[in-house]
Amino acid sequence: MPFVSLRDFLDQAGLAKPSEFEELGKAWRVAVTNGSQETLLNFIARERGVAEDVFLKQLAQSLGWPYVDLPKLSLGPEVRNKLTTKVAFQHTVIPTALENGTLQVAVSNPFDSDMLTAVRFSVEGPVQFALTPRLEIEKALKKYYGVGAETLDEMDEDEESVDLDIAYDKDITEGEQEASVIKFVNQIIWEAYKDRATDIHLEPQEDELRIRYRIDGILHQTPMPPQLKRFQSAILSRIKVMSGMNIAEKRLPQDGRINVRIKGEEIDIRVSTVPTVYGESTSLRLLSRGKIFLSLDKLGFSPQDETAIRELIVKPHGIILITGPTGSGKSTSLYAMLSSINSVHKRIITVEEPVEYELRGINQIAVRPDIGLTFAMGLRHILRQDPNVIMVGEIRDLETAEIAIRAALTGHLVFSTLHTNDSPSAFTRLIDMGIEPFLVASSIEAIMAQRLVRTICPACKTEQPVEPAYLRKIGFPPDEIPTARFWHGAGCEACRQLGYQGRLAIYELLVVTEALRPLILQRAPASTIAQAAIDDGMRTLRVDGWNKVRNGITTIEEVLRVTQIEEHLDALVGGQTQMMVRS
Repeated sequence: MPFVSLRDFLDQAGLAKPSEFEELGKAWRVAVTNGSQETLLNFIARERGVAEDVFLKQLAQSLGWPYVDLPKLSLGPEVRNKLTTKVAFQHTVIPTALENGTLQVAVSNPFDSDMLTAVRFSVEGPVQFALTPRLEIEKALKKYYGVGAETLDEMDEDEESVDLDIAYDKDITEGEQEASVIKFVNQIIWEAYKDRATDIHLEPQEDELRIRYRIDGILHQTPMPPQLKRFQSAILSRIKVMSGMNIAEKRLPQDGRINVRIKGEEIDIRVSTVPTVYGESTSLRLLSRGKIFLSLDKLGFSPQDETAIRELIVKPHGIILITGPTGSGKSTSLYAMLSSINSVHKRIITVEEPVEYELRGINQIAVRPDIGLTFAMGLRHILRQDPNVIMVGEIRDLETAEIAIRAALTGHLVFSTLHTNDSPSAFTRLIDMGIEPFLVASSIEAIMAQRLVRTICPACKTEQPVEPAYLRKIGFPPDEIPTARFWHGAGCEACRQLGYQGRLAIYELLVVTEALRPLILQRAPASTIAQAAIDDGMRTLRVDGWNKVRNGITTIEEVLRVTQIEEHLDALVGGQTQMMVRS
């Protein structure tokens, strides 16, 4: 080893003179005091403007150590088992190769003597150290060992043949094993937060406890340690305790809620359990309770739709409905509309389940079915509060629909959501509930359907050639095919090799005109209403999706994925779709 100290290396490499080293050390200690988790090595590399991999390659050459490219390696169990999980996670190191009885271990800081000693003590046999960036080691640990592997190892050590199911249900209040369970559940939630997940699903299988995260609307299985199934009861019981459920009841579905703070951000977690063959399936939905800035111009509306919406939300009365499946961004659109009209001159009251975002100046009521506070009851009492604008989280039944329509007909502007596949189907749905067609036609001002599509990752966005025959087959406007350009994400570290990062909505805005009202009164089918609405200028979900594809926001595959059910509309209008895209 030509250089035995960091000071020597920095001097020889021309990165820091001996006189500067003490000043760098002081600056690093100040950063650590302020919460930084950087090592001195990382801090100096950043201060000198050198990328960590370049810095470590140069350091590896000086030390005579190998430099390994972790993402290109495949680490088998025979290599991973040579180093204990506890040491690997505690010191952020990972075994990478085993040759002739010598174990190669990748580290990011060769000057950490405690780490070097711990690795040598843990490994039975000779050790060869190699360098690689710390972030790559952390990703490899998660990939090969699974989330919380070191915590489960601690639980293994503490188990001592105790039946976790029985012991935990007897209200364990102290002990290392309980602390490990708490730590593991916290890690699951922390990993979901870091990955921008909206849902966590813990699904008991015959031989495993599968944990999946929903990120940008798509489910991804999370790597988990193989021994996770043994601690299934303890983990699920911990989640029940956190959410205020009855841990002894395992035969019936239960609902609960957890409030946590992550990096200063309030997160509201809705928890649901249902009994399955192999145990209770548990779902956690993560909702940010922090104050957010919502603006209509940030939601991805076309200029024509945004203009129409701004005119609709200042009307003195009527109903504006937003439709779409669960998780399609309906609440976000509603909040954006309310934020746009929120002022001291308007009294706005909402009844929601739950209150997802707290809006300053708006009176928000949370539904409590357990004590009889339903949407219908809340809405009935809201009308006695002298509101100008009312927002009902969802119209679920006839009673709620009747009160909402009565409110709209007596001088109130009402916002709400409805579960239908497209805008024209909302009329049929309300009439099927039992609302008279003349009330539907006279009270509803507009219906907006929406879906969320994943947006192309900006870090790996590249142009994508598409065969004209394929474009004609999927119904892309023929006149646009010769000149249209298409993009997709090639996949990179920033987007987890998926090619997508973030989501944006596509919309279908149906404004109720005089041409549509007679059709509603005649109980016309949704397809007939759709044809008339398109003649009046409505753009379908598929058409709005094609516009976002042409603008390089999303991909053809994404639009097809979320608008499959709307294909009949494109077939119905034929060539008119082309005209609307061009406009």
